[in-house]
Amino acid sequence: MASPDTDDKPHLREQTTRGPTVEEIIADLENETAIPTSSVDITYARKAGVLNRAIKDIGMGWYQWQLFIVIGFGWASDNLWPSVTSLILTPVKSEFNPPHAPLLSLAQNIGLLAGAIFWGFGCDIFGRRWAFNLTLGLTALWGLVAAGSPNFAAIGSFAALWSFGVGGNLPVDSAIFLEFLPASHQYLLTVLSLDWALAQVVANLIAWGLLSNFTCDIRDTDCTREKNFGWRYFMIATGGLTLLLFVIRFLAFQIYESPKYLMGKGKDGEAVRVVHEVARRNGTESWLTVEHLKACELEGYEQHSTARDAVKRKLETVNFTHIRALFATKKLGYSTGALMLVWALIGLAFPLFHAYLPYLQAIRGANFGDGSTYLTYRNNLILAVLGVPGALVGAFLAETKFGRKGALSLSTALTGVFLFASTTATNSSALLGWNSAYSFTSNIMYAVLYAFTPELFPTQDRGTGNALTATSNRIFGIFAPIIAIYGDLNTPVPVYVSGALFIAAGAILYEDVNDVADALTYTPKTSS
Repeated sequence: MASPDTDDKPHLREQTTRGPTVEEIIADLENETAIPTSSVDITYARKAGVLNRAIKDIGMGWYQWQLFIVIGFGWASDNLWPSVTSLILTPVKSEFNPPHAPLLSLAQNIGLLAGAIFWGFGCDIFGRRWAFNLTLGLTALWGLVAAGSPNFAAIGSFAALWSFGVGGNLPVDSAIFLEFLPASHQYLLTVLSLDWALAQVVANLIAWGLLSNFTCDIRDTDCTREKNFGWRYFMIATGGLTLLLFVIRFLAFQIYESPKYLMGKGKDGEAVRVVHEVARRNGTESWLTVEHLKACELEGYEQHSTARDAVKRKLETVNFTHIRALFATKKLGYSTGALMLVWALIGLAFPLFHAYLPYLQAIRGANFGDGSTYLTYRNNLILAVLGVPGALVGAFLAETKFGRKGALSLSTALTGVFLFASTTATNSSALLGWNSAYSFTSNIMYAVLYAFTPELFPTQDRGTGNALTATSNRIFGIFAPIIAIYGDLNTPVPVYVSGALFIAAGAILYEDVNDVADALTYTPKTSS
């Protein structure tokens, strides 16, 4: 399609006159504090502001609702595959008898961190559309290959490889969604937590059917490959499901390349064309023309469109200027530091318990005299199902100004309390009850936390704040398997550590959120 600003498109010229003029757009940009004067490419930031305005004026329509559905596949994958790792831990340990079974989770967490870094930068270099599809495609590929693993080292290597794909889902998918989503509907990012919870239900439902019937019992001292094919069937089933999601994304949904990515590559005409295509899919029109973007270019402007420039712009969001701004006052610095610590503690606590939950339940069940493989995976399914209403409650509270702060602190602390309480269980029913309460409150916690965190950073430094908290979360997740190794999974030590971390995070949140409103009244000088 030709560029919408050409003379042979009179209907688009008429639409432009009904929208803001170039002068009005520039005046708005000059009053916009979110565009930093210290930017590596100020023109890029100004053009991004114009594109945001154009998307906002198009409104929510058919294209965004379709995108909402396929974006949910990425959210689901982000929880599906860590669940896969935890669910196969027991049968893998029984078959290969490795000296340190938690190394499987260590491989996964290293892959997640590497994937988040690579895809987070890569989508700005080779495009959002390629990253959007490849993250699911590579996850499916390595998940299917892992079913043929001949030894523990192989399954650990494949876990790192499929996690490399999984690690890119949230940074890439959220970037795409936000770039096409009007500000009025950004609450849908919180609703996506429902896909996250449902994925765990699906994983456990498949595991109940396959792992409970084709897997060695934990008390079996002679667990051979022939008696333990359940986890391999499980890998084929989940890998095949992810492959199906990839095919739907790739063939059944036409995703447009991000206008911001195209603009950053010097393709302003293509960026404008995409905006008009989205408007057309929504049954409306856009006022945007190439002139609106060209007017953002400062005198003497030179286009920065190489891969190196894209990396520079990405690094700009986490440069020292933005980091210093987040610690510019005592209250703001405390808020930023506290949030990084909370994400770090949760990044350590959640995998420390959740990754080994099936194994812990099997061990405890065996001690209670009813630790059959069937009951273990049935109970895991019950826990996963209870996480769905937790995610719904969390999504509701995240959009309720009155309740989200207290709900976040309380749900985080209660998650730790229920973990401690689970160590007092004297039978499998009591253990299931305490773990069910944990599943419910932890899903509330995550739903609120994902929505609440960005709000606590000043707008112009929000990207930096989100990067710092996400990095803290992933890095500390790597330490969870190491603690599990030395803590001994046959004892409640990992549960105690995890519970204490959740309670500490809840206490920090309780103190932190009381000062956040005051902290955000400060506007750093670097953004003026």
